[in-house]
Amino acid sequence: MRRTPSRRLLAAALLVASVLTPVAVTPAAAVHTPGVDRHHGDDCPPGGLGPEVTARLDKAIEDVRRQAGIPGIVAGLWMPGRGGYVRATGVADTVTREPMTTDVFVRIGSETKTFTVTALLKLVDEGRIGLDDPISDYVDHVPDGEHITLRQLAEMRSGLFPYTDDPDFQHDLLSDPQRTFTPHEVLAYGFKHDNTFDPGAQFQYSNTNLVLLGLVVEKVSGRSLADFIDQRVLRPARLRHTVFPVDSRIPEPHPRGYTDQTLTGEVTDSTDWNPSWAWAAGAMISDLHDLRRWAKVVATGTLLSPQTQAERLRMLPTGHPSTSYGLGIFDSGGWIGHNGSIPGFETVTVYLPSQKATLVLMLNTDITYQGQEPSSLVARAITEIVTPDNVYDSPVPPR
Repeated sequence: MRRTPSRRLLAAALLVASVLTPVAVTPAAAVHTPGVDRHHGDDCPPGGLGPEVTARLDKAIEDVRRQAGIPGIVAGLWMPGRGGYVRATGVADTVTREPMTTDVFVRIGSETKTFTVTALLKLVDEGRIGLDDPISDYVDHVPDGEHITLRQLAEMRSGLFPYTDDPDFQHDLLSDPQRTFTPHEVLAYGFKHDNTFDPGAQFQYSNTNLVLLGLVVEKVSGRSLADFIDQRVLRPARLRHTVFPVDSRIPEPHPRGYTDQTLTGEVTDSTDWNPSWAWAAGAMISDLHDLRRWAKVVATGTLLSPQTQAERLRMLPTGHPSTSYGLGIFDSGGWIGHNGSIPGFETVTVYLPSQKATLVLMLNTDITYQGQEPSSLVARAITEIVTPDNVYDSPVPPR
């Protein structure tokens, strides 16, 4: 078995990668819809970003799509005062060659973390929990749990072993992708390992952290995580097309998703894999419209007090020069938000406060190209054109 799953299962695309063989696709006609989304009064002039910028974006996105072997891409960019750009290119299904469209639902992977942490921070604002409470106050049998705080879990600085790195977990998931996992079952895979460092000592992306925070939300609220997020996060944010699934189904319409995170390394259709193993760390589903709205909500703290939002945006180093991490949110080249990667799908939802700009990407593959996540390649190509002073996931300059 390849080591790919241990490094990439639901990992943040900016922070881990591996070399995989891209799926080959035939280029398909693109759907290009520039202009204003009438549901967002954010001063994006009609007519798009102008013919020159639009043509450059068209070419850059299609070049990356073909080079990296990405079946389909949905890209949305909104820049108040300048205009907007919405495009679907490639295919939603590599068998039927059905074209990708902008109205699809996709799995958003680790973007789920922004919803789980928002739910947690709602409880902080209500005075029901404290960020510096130890996890042992809420969940038993966490290794060194009396010294690991909720803040450190949300910052990815707990030192708890990532359960997705455990070989038994990888085998059990990939042997039966339809299997249902409970939160405590996935935690057990991680807890059998020693912690990787002392709490707070460094950054390590770990889904173990977010599963624990999901359990905290459930214990304190007395409700399921899915119900609490729906009632206290999705509804106030007016996200009507975002769901926390209870099974493997995705609302229609949706593209097929393709991965090579398999026991053999062969590419397979993972659309209907059960995401229960990702739960609070990566199980959710959304669409372009809702992700556009969410980008600004989560980056500006619409649902939280200013004090709590300031805590959320206290960014710390990750080891990648262009990326820092706060409480379930990152800053990459000035773009604030999160990305997502789950077998078959990748997303990026980010907001640039300096220009009040929003970028949303949805891809129907997680197969990397030359060690880089496909969503990062697309986001980088777009931001190099429209915000050259703020490039997403900027590569490390050569010495």
